[in-house]
Amino acid sequence: MKVIFTKDVKGKGKKGEVKNVSDGYARNYLLKNNIAVEATPGNMKSLEAQKRKQAQMEQEEKEAAMELKDKLADLTVEIKAKSGDGKLFGSITSKQIAEALHKEHGYKLDKRKIELDQPIKSLGYTVVPIKLHPEVSGSIKVHVVEK
Repeated sequence: MKVIFTKDVKGKGKKGEVKNVSDGYARNYLLKNNIAVEATPGNMKSLEAQKRKQAQMEQEEKEAAMELKDKLADLTVEIKAKSGDGKLFGSITSKQIAEALHKEHGYKLDKRKIELDQPIKSLGYTVVPIKLHPEVSGSIKVHVVEK
């Protein structure tokens, strides 16, 4: 019997996949527990519609990430920190960069999207890479000044 999985089943299939399984397994387990639906022509059409809608949503997210990348490329985030002899007391982390970006420019960005290899420990300008989407990366300039 052909079924469309509505949930992931370990060893059998992932959500949205169409697979051929034994009749007893389908009737007694998959259909009974709402893990899968029978692959009728109507259900196949609804599956295709869901896939198209999902693809459209992913495309919109990617376009939004591209726009944000262009806006962030022109920005310089200024962070004030205590220092002595050109070196910072402590360091600037991705969390501080995200907070400063939100306060100064109003862009709310998750600190995990800021790909800072190691914290900033010196004054001056630093270019910090940002991963906005799996396919879109950008960068912002961070200017660390003495308090």
